[in-house]
Formats: sequence, C-alpha cells, structure tokens
Amino acid sequence: MKERSIGSKVFDATNHTLLIIVGLVTILPFIYVISGSLVSSEELLTKKIVLFPTRISWDAYQYIFASPIIYRSLLNSIFITVVGTVINLVLTTLMAYPLSKKTLRGRSKLLMLIVFTMLFNGGMIPTYLVVKSMGLLDTYWSLWLPSAISAFNLILLRNFFQQLPESLEESAKIDGCNDLRILYKIVVPLSLPAMATFALFYAVYYWNSYFTAVLYINKSSLWPIQVWLQQIVLLSAGGFSDANALSEVVVPPDSIKYAVIVVAAVPVLLLYPFLQKHFTKGVLLGSVKG
Repeated sequence: MKERSIGSKVFDATNHTLLIIVGLVTILPFIYVISGSLVSSEELLTKKIVLFPTRISWDAYQYIFASPIIYRSLLNSIFITVVGTVINLVLTTLMAYPLSKKTLRGRSKLLMLIVFTMLFNGGMIPTYLVVKSMGLLDTYWSLWLPSAISAFNLILLRNFFQQLPESLEESAKIDGCNDLRILYKIVVPLSLPAMATFALFYAVYYWNSYFTAVLYINKSSLWPIQVWLQQIVLLSAGGFSDANALSEVVVPPDSIKYAVIVVAAVPVLLLYPFLQKHFTKGVLLGSVKG
C-alpha cells in the first residue's frame, strides 16, 4: 500500500477538524436548550451556561403540561398539520402535473403568473380582508386555503414530473388510461421521494404556524400548540394575571422558554429520520436540470 504524503495527511486532518467544529457549533445549541429545560432553578440562577445539569428537574415540563389546554392545542396542531399537508400535496400535484406537459395551452403564461406570486403578494391587511370576507375567520380553513399551494414547491414538483419518461404515459394511454388514472397509478408512485420532501416542507410549515393563527383565529379552543406555548411564556414572565391556569410550581422563566422550544421542536425532529432518505433524494431529483 502506497504511503500517504504529508500534504494529504494535513488535508485530512484539517477537514476532520473543521467538520468537528461545525458539528459542535450545530449540536451545542440543542444540548444547551435541552439542559436549560432540565436544570434546577438553583443551578440555573448560579451558573451562566449549563450544558450538563448536575440534577435533572422536570419542573418546567410540569409547568407546561399542568393545564389540560395544552393537550387540546396539541391535538389541534396535529389535525391542522395532517389535513393541511394532505390539501397542499393534492392541490400542488394536480397543478404541477398538467404544467409539466408541453402540450398544455397557455403554459408559459400560467408559469409567469405563478412566478409573479413568488415576488409580489397582496400584503397582510388585504389578505386578512379577503379571508374575512369569505367567512373563514375562526376556522382552520383560514390557515389552509391562503397557503394551499406553494409556488416554489409547485415549480420543483413540475420539474420532477418533467424528468419522468414519457414512454410510460404513452403506454398507459394505449391501454386506455386517462390523465387522472395515469397520475394516480404511474406518476404518483414514481414520485414518492419528491412527495415525501414536500410533505415534510408543508408539515413543518403548519406545525410552526403561529402568526397566521394569531391573525385569523380568536377562539382559544382552536389555537394550535405554538400559540398556546407563547401564552405560557408570557404567563411565566408575568404577562398575564390569571396564573391559576398553570401549576403553582415556581419555575424560572428561562427554563420554561427552553422547555417550550423542546416541546415545539421534538415532533419534527422525530419525524425527520423517517423521511431523511426520501428527503435527500427528492431534493436532488426535483432540482432544475442544467
């Protein structure tokens, strides 16, 4: 075996060092947040930075889950995320597939209109007035319909459909399949990596939806988890006078903030490993060909 040169060894050592530094920079904030949510109040007040708590305390999580409202808001977020993701995937697919066909009349004009929406929009107030005039306030449709199709994801999915062999669709048409049957039986099964990618994009968007829920939903019984977690942070900081809704355990506001971050991020982190393979493949296959 040929001995490696000094330059090659230095190059590998430099790469390993840089990767270790990048890895630490990436993972240390997560460790800090998780430790901050589990640290005791005494240790949090005496130490500025705690990466590994000497004694684990669950007071912050007990404070968050002391009210039954948190469970209702969690179910609301799950419902919003699942239904919203399905709506977005179905509508995006139904629009991207015909736009991938060169035989579609006016395709270039439609694509120009779609790209236009990526650069310009009506703004917050006009959008709110449209949602209000349609009677969607205090309903989940106010979260689903205004963002039913992402123009960026639509263009990526269209590019993905264009890469599929046309011979498959031609053979299906010879066998008597119509366009919808071809889409359901052939195109969608071949597009599962891209579908998984966009499903993750849409699911993360709906799970993290906070501002739109505050803007369109006034009923607290319909609040998603993000809105209620924000109320908990404000309550712990003394922003509300009704403190009986939560536990009477005295917990530092910083610990509650860290616990809120963990509760909001864990569901997505648990979902990502199952979609990572499809996510990577879908992004590469859905890219624009050079």
